[in-house]
Amino acid sequence: MDKQAKIYVAGHRGLVGTALVRNLQSKGYTNLLLRTHAELDLADQNATEAFFAAEKPEYVFLAAAKVGGIVANNNYPADFIHENLAIQTNVIHSAHLNQVRRLLFLGSSCIYPRDCSQPIKEQYLLTGPLEPTNRPYALAKIAGIEMCWSYNRQYGTQYLAAMPTNLYGPGDNYHPENSHVIPALLRRFDEARKNSITQVKVWGTGTPRREFLYSEDMADACVFLMNLPDAEFAGLLAEEELRAGRFAPPVVNVGSGSDIAIGELAGMIAAATGYQGDIIFDTSKPDGTPRKLLDVSRLSALGWQPKVPMYEGLKSAYADFVRADAHGR
Repeated sequence: MDKQAKIYVAGHRGLVGTALVRNLQSKGYTNLLLRTHAELDLADQNATEAFFAAEKPEYVFLAAAKVGGIVANNNYPADFIHENLAIQTNVIHSAHLNQVRRLLFLGSSCIYPRDCSQPIKEQYLLTGPLEPTNRPYALAKIAGIEMCWSYNRQYGTQYLAAMPTNLYGPGDNYHPENSHVIPALLRRFDEARKNSITQVKVWGTGTPRREFLYSEDMADACVFLMNLPDAEFAGLLAEEELRAGRFAPPVVNVGSGSDIAIGELAGMIAAATGYQGDIIFDTSKPDGTPRKLLDVSRLSALGWQPKVPMYEGLKSAYADFVRADAHGR
């Protein structure tokens, strides 16, 4: 990507979007297109098409989405599938209408079957049932992958889908009920420490294993992918399945390549926040998928590796939470 190229970061105020903006700016990209939800509702087809027609971005990072943890996905399934389908449909189609050179669609590792083999390879997509607690969100993201693949096949576009593992970092959502596991535990342990609470409950048994990636690393991987030489980027876009004789969607896993038990994670977060009480596991609550570890060999072979160790990332995320909490966010 040329340093003066018009780059649209959709969802620039979210966890990944803020990190993308910081990463791009640090690398000297000066022509970033940024719009808040109030300025541009991507679920509005007319507004989205008018924006693309007026601005003509050359590259698009599609990080805008409705996201949340188990509780949010359970409580608002219709919102999750409707809003995400609308956003990605409008952006991907508008990108095609306005000759966007490359688009990176950000999905989620929940697209893969609940009980598929570990580590999870890109070709495991659509090989088994999804985790029920976030199926509406996962199906929306799968539809986004199929849109990228379909537009590539029919129109010769260059749309790639990046599937991140569980992300955390500055700019996360720290809502007590609707957030993901790391920001939720950061809040819970911080409140327990400040209020001298001697026990903190954690959902489930503590035995499920999860992979996590710091948001700044995720952003760096995204920019790395969008800057690949033409031949390497095209090689990630896959072929038409009927002609190639194999299922190879335009998907690249992005993760750390290692996982951790939720119980161990809770202990690390307790240490990062200074909480010294007991951790109790509420086995009446669901665990979700037993294990989720992405196979990141495809990305690693291209030369990218994460840089931020887990505990260092947790301390940085906690510092961000403290700042956010002080400002009432």
